[in-house]
Amino acid sequence: MKLATLRVGGSTRAVRLDGDRLIDLGAADLGEFLAGGDWAARAAAADTTRAYPAEGADFAPVVPRPSKIVCVGLNYKNHIQEMGRDLPRHPTLFAKFADSLIGAADEIARPAETEEFDWEVELAAVIGAPVRRARGRAAEAAIAGFTVLNDITCRDWQFRTREWLQGKMWDSSTPVGPYVVTPDELPGGVRPRLEVALSVDGEVMQRDNTGDLLFDPVALVEYVSTVVRLNPGDIIATGTPGGVGHARDPRRYLTGGERVVAEIQGVGRLENTVAGERAS
Repeated sequence: MKLATLRVGGSTRAVRLDGDRLIDLGAADLGEFLAGGDWAARAAAADTTRAYPAEGADFAPVVPRPSKIVCVGLNYKNHIQEMGRDLPRHPTLFAKFADSLIGAADEIARPAETEEFDWEVELAAVIGAPVRRARGRAAEAAIAGFTVLNDITCRDWQFRTREWLQGKMWDSSTPVGPYVVTPDELPGGVRPRLEVALSVDGEVMQRDNTGDLLFDPVALVEYVSTVVRLNPGDIIATGTPGGVGHARDPRRYLTGGERVVAEIQGVGRLENTVAGERAS
């Protein structure tokens, strides 16, 4: 099952992909739909007469206003090595905010305040049920599905201090979507083994497999839910593989105008152009 949030008629709607149509699920967005409980059965039984064409669809962030976005740094073994670090004993966590999120084809807002604007393709887990201190099967069951996230980062701001938040939370900079794909459609289920890739203007910068994750999605749900409750629609970004611009020699960054494509096998594809941030 593939679920999304569609922009239509000046508002948004939660939808399910059905062939070349997007079936309206009767909620304003996917976060609201997941929060209603028993979401899989309700999505499967949705009235198919309320539908929109999938071709040319304008996707909002899969969950426009999650209660939290928890991100994991240094979680692919090869990326940890390229950054010159030891393998961590525990997940490295930081956060983003809903104002950072954009849709699968929206422009990435490059702020004038950075000279080191970098890319990071990531598999992201979307939570489908409220959990706290989840373990084992409870943690597995809490994962509604997976989506693609590009953790665009201002490296010069990220490394101003030992805390990364100020480099990661810039407004309108983080594409996520287009769909949430349920685990039953993916090899490995809630511990998927999927090809991950990112290109800039057609040049492949990152390529790996989620099987290289040090902490898999279930382990991350267990760890994060120990600290804070996870609510339906919350997003956990599982980290990026090697190939980021900051680790290259010479270093490479996004300066504006580039076409950035982030793709995960069986999950989806983000295609975004880097543009200057509009005045608010």
